Amino acid sequence: MRADRLVAALLHLQAHGRVTAADLARELEVSERTARRDLEALAGAGVPVYAQAGRRGGWSLIGSGRTDLSGLNAVEARALFLVAGPAATTPEVIAALRKLVRALPEPFRAGAQAAAGAVVHDSGEWDRPTRTHTAPASHLGVLQNAVIDGVQVGLRYAGREKPESERTVHPLGLVAKGAVWYLVADTDAGLRTFRLSRIRSVEVTALTVRRPEGFDLDEAWRSTVATLDERRLPCRASVRVDADFVHVLRWVLGTRLTVPDDADQRDGPVHVEVRGQSPMIVAAQLAGFAEHVEVIEPEEVRTWLANLGAALTRRYGAAAASG
Repeated sequence: MRADRLVAALLHLQAHGRVTAADLARELEVSERTARRDLEALAGAGVPVYAQAGRRGGWSLIGSGRTDLSGLNAVEARALFLVAGPAATTPEVIAALRKLVRALPEPFRAGAQAAAGAVVHDSGEWDRPTRTHTAPASHLGVLQNAVIDGVQVGLRYAGREKPESERTVHPLGLVAKGAVWYLVADTDAGLRTFRLSRIRSVEVTALTVRRPEGFDLDEAWRSTVATLDERRLPCRASVRVDADFVHVLRWVLGTRLTVPDDADQRDGPVHVEVRGQSPMIVAAQLAGFAEHVEVIEPEEVRTWLANLGAALTRRYGAAAASG
């Protein structure tokens, strides 16, 4: 619910002029540490919040004293929504942001709304469910502004194992997946995703972005992840696993393992799906758990397991017999 807190913190500052982190913590019913982090987030995003040390110190908002948001300029309003927008995942938060938009001066509303939908945070790493830290990325600020302003950009981009190329794209949004940032953009070949670490240069143009009708960044990213997962992990194996061993596979395989919702309530074997880059890799991932798992299909994975078992017996069989 951070978007709610950021909005509430801003309005509290405007109403009281100067507050301490302890004052804000009591108002928002959070810890003092959380209140301080929210104030720092507002300041870091460009909202005119500053801290003053000393006995009479605290946090102040330049131009405070109002109970609406007319004290913000266009850049500051966009900065606030850029921070708050990705947290809008519940009806209550979305409603709070809509009220906030209506409180802005008319000329600022379009930019604020664009900023709210410019970024998605996907906390899961590839094959791992969660990560709390997102590393800074080159060109992030320039691309954020291009998304918000709705202008095309020229990219010099180096794809994996491909030479650098130049192209003009229509930036639609940015996504932080784990510690990696991606740009989602429309191109002449359709929607494409560009990893920011592979962007060598960005040139902002004056050309207007072509935005697909009904485009939603969060929905587009989910579709992209599903497509990329199919390409990265095309092999799917049906596996029978002992119920008390499912947690081990979860720890080893992460999101490459799909488990029935009621697996924790079962006493007998559980049927799961394991995904991997190839039958050989799936077999290698499961070979060490032979006493607890049985691959049902495909036959290619079973064949690789048999080959691995024979190879292990040839290499270590004599040592086991002598022992």
